Amino acid sequence: MEIYNNDIPIKILIVDDSPEAITVLGNALPKHYKRQAALSGEKAIALLESTAELPDLILLDVMMPGMDGYEVCKYLKNDEKFKEIPVIYLSALTDIKDKAKAFEQGGVDFIVKPFNIKEIQARVETHLKMRFFQKELEVCNNNLERIVSEKIKEISDSQMETIFTLAKLAEARDKETGEHLKRIQCICRFVVNTLRAYPDFKDRINSDYIDNLQKASPLHDIGKVGISDTILLKPGKLTAEEFEEMKQHSSIGANTLENVYKDYPSNHYIKTGIDIARSHHEKWDGSGYPEGLIGDNIPLSAQIMALADVYDALRSKRVYKEAYTNIAAREIILEGSGNHFNPYIVQAFLEIENECVNKLYENKKS
Repeated sequence: MEIYNNDIPIKILIVDDSPEAITVLGNALPKHYKRQAALSGEKAIALLESTAELPDLILLDVMMPGMDGYEVCKYLKNDEKFKEIPVIYLSALTDIKDKAKAFEQGGVDFIVKPFNIKEIQARVETHLKMRFFQKELEVCNNNLERIVSEKIKEISDSQMETIFTLAKLAEARDKETGEHLKRIQCICRFVVNTLRAYPDFKDRINSDYIDNLQKASPLHDIGKVGISDTILLKPGKLTAEEFEEMKQHSSIGANTLENVYKDYPSNHYIKTGIDIARSHHEKWDGSGYPEGLIGDNIPLSAQIMALADVYDALRSKRVYKEAYTNIAAREIILEGSGNHFNPYIVQAFLEIENECVNKLYENKKS
């Protein structure tokens, strides 16, 4: 088997305090191998630290003044740059304890002095082949991980597009909602990223949480598929009976997603979607629906969605109203702090309103 090519020759580092031993070992290696030598452990480490071309294998004497071979090997195995380089010990020591110590420090083999040339050649070739296979396996694994990651992302993107389309279908009967779902996603992302920096939320919000919230946010009104057109598209104020039916969309959506979650219990964004669908009409003071939850009994994702949904509804034209200006909508959000909305979420929203949120409504067509 060919374990080298002419463009990238095999590189061997020989570390021994005896120049004669270095000569013997060098002569034992095939002529096409590139040899490097160091007469002490300290010089070997200095050489490795200063070179961009690391050796493929190290032949390391045990008994040397200053740093002995055990110390050198231990140093190398504790450094990410060098730990994968195979080390073959060289020593006149034959006690089993010495050999055991050599392997404990990370060596791959132990050659006893005086040297047998054939043995050196065979062991060096064996460990170079093993190193070659290891590198090939690493390349294959990296390629496989890349391919799998790409396929998972492709599947995930496809699934998310399908879910987003279904969620949009739930909104489709209302011709004025337009880009509502995309704006909701953006507002949720802006707010939760800001909220993450607050001391009270740093342990509750991480990158996965933010990703799940953004993915799940379009599902908040998916239960509207169960509401009749006469109520959903009514241009005037709903009667008490009609409003009770409208309120059912939160439970319809949550129950639908719970059936999905039973089959996919490890899908965290579906779980987030359940919380959002059920509780995004809850209010901080407990006056919301469907369960009248108070304060932090409301899932945080639903608290964030509550503000995003209300703000977008205010800024958007509906069959029963014109769109509010950003100033008017902002005042209503402020008035809702502490009763409709978590005050911290209002604070986070105000921090990013001018820079991020208002840009969503520039030249808005819906």
